[in-house]
Amino acid sequence: TSLHWDFRLERDGVLVSWAVPKGIPPDPKKNHLAVHVEDHPLSYIDFGGEIPEGNYGAGQVSVWDKGTYEVVKWTDREVMVVLHGKRVEGRYVLFQTGGKNWMIHRMDPPQDATREPMPERVDPMKAKLASGLPRDQKSYGFEFKWDGARAVAFCSGGRVRLQSRSFEDITARYPEVREMGAAIGSHELVLDGEVIAVDKNGRPSFELLQGRIGLNSEVDIRRKMKEIPVGYVIFDLLYLDGHSTMPLTYAERRRLLDALKLKGRFWQTPPSTAGDGTATLATSRQLGFEGVMAKRLDSIYQPGKRSDAWLKIKNHQGQELVIGGWLPGGGAREGRIGALLVGYYDGPKLVYAGKVGTGFTEKMLERLPSLLEPLRRGSPPFEAGMKPPKGAIFVEPRLVGEFEFAEWTRSGQLRQPSFKGLREDKDPRTVVRESPT
Repeated sequence: TSLHWDFRLERDGVLVSWAVPKGIPPDPKKNHLAVHVEDHPLSYIDFGGEIPEGNYGAGQVSVWDKGTYEVVKWTDREVMVVLHGKRVEGRYVLFQTGGKNWMIHRMDPPQDATREPMPERVDPMKAKLASGLPRDQKSYGFEFKWDGARAVAFCSGGRVRLQSRSFEDITARYPEVREMGAAIGSHELVLDGEVIAVDKNGRPSFELLQGRIGLNSEVDIRRKMKEIPVGYVIFDLLYLDGHSTMPLTYAERRRLLDALKLKGRFWQTPPSTAGDGTATLATSRQLGFEGVMAKRLDSIYQPGKRSDAWLKIKNHQGQELVIGGWLPGGGAREGRIGALLVGYYDGPKLVYAGKVGTGFTEKMLERLPSLLEPLRRGSPPFEAGMKPPKGAIFVEPRLVGEFEFAEWTRSGQLRQPSFKGLREDKDPRTVVRESPT
C-alpha cells in the first residue's frame, strides 16, 4: 500500500479512526480526504513497528504526532475538535461527504503565520551557454550537466507530481519516480531536476530517453519501463515545508537539499562541488557526460529566467533547433526521411541553419513521418539565412529537436550536425541561437 496517515481519537474505550492519504492539512485553504475506517483498540494508540505481510495495514508504522484533544462537537456526520499535539495545534473539523468518505478541514489560521502555499507550477530557471569555465571559480558551485528532460517535482502527502518544462503533467509517464513520495514522507517539497535514462556504459543518454518521452498509454509505459528504466536526478530545492526557498542563495538551497538526503532506487541528489570547476569538467569528460553547470553560490532562483548566474559548459557543441521541413531520402533511405531542415528564431523570423541527416534510430525514422506529414505546408517557414535546398518538403515550425554539431560556419550553418532526439517540452518560439558568454 502507499504511504498514508491514520488519524485516531480516543472515545468510549476505542480509537475512532480515519485514514488520511495526504495527512493533516496545515492550511484552512486546503481540505484533505479522510476515509472513516473501523475503530481500533486502545492498544494501537502508541504502536510503532512492522506489520507483517498478509496482515491488515502491512508495512512500517510510526507515530507522527500525539497529544490530547477537546471536543467541540461530535455527531454521526461531523466531528469538531481542538488538537493539542507536539506538531499540530488548532481546531479541526471532520465532516462526512458520502459513505465512508469524509473531509478534514483546519478551521484556525495556519499554525505557522509565515506559511506560504506550495506553488501549483514553476517555470524552471535556465542557464546561458559559456565557452569555458568562469575565471572566478571560487564563486561558483559546479554540477554535472545531465543529458535528460527537465522536470519539477511537487511532493506532498507522500505523493509526487512531475511537471515538464512546458508545464505538462508527466507523472504517469515515469512511474519509477512515484516511489520517491513515500521516502519524502510528511515533508512538502518542490524539487528541480532531470529525468534521465542511462546507457549500458553508465552514461545519461537523451537518445535512449526518447523511448520513454511522449508515451501516454499505461501498457506502453509499463512495457518500456523494463527496457528503458529512468531515474530522477535532483539539483535544486525550491520549496520546503511551507516556505519558498527561491529567495535563498544557491549555496543555502544546496545545504538544505543535501540535508534531506534524497537518495533511492530511482532518484538521487548528485553532489555540487564549490570552487573546483576544472576537476568537475575533467571528470565529466572522462565519464563521457555532456558537460558541467556552473552556478553562482550567491545567486537566487529566478523562475523562467535565462541568467548568467547559471552557466552551461558543454563538452560537445549542441542545442535545440526548430524543424521546418525535410528532404526525401535516397538509396537505403528511399521512401523515408533523408534529412531534417532546421532553424532558430531571430526575433519573429525563423532562420535556416542547415540540414541534418545522421543520428536517427530506426524507430525514430519510422515515427517522424507521422509527426511531420500533418504539418506540411507549401512554402518554406524560413524567412532568413541561406536558401533551403531544392526538393525540400516544408512543415509548420512546431517541432523542436536536440542536435549536436562540430561548429557554426561563417555563413550561419551547422557543420557536421547529428540528431539526438525530439524536445516535446519546448516551445519553438523560444528557440534561439545560443551564443557563448
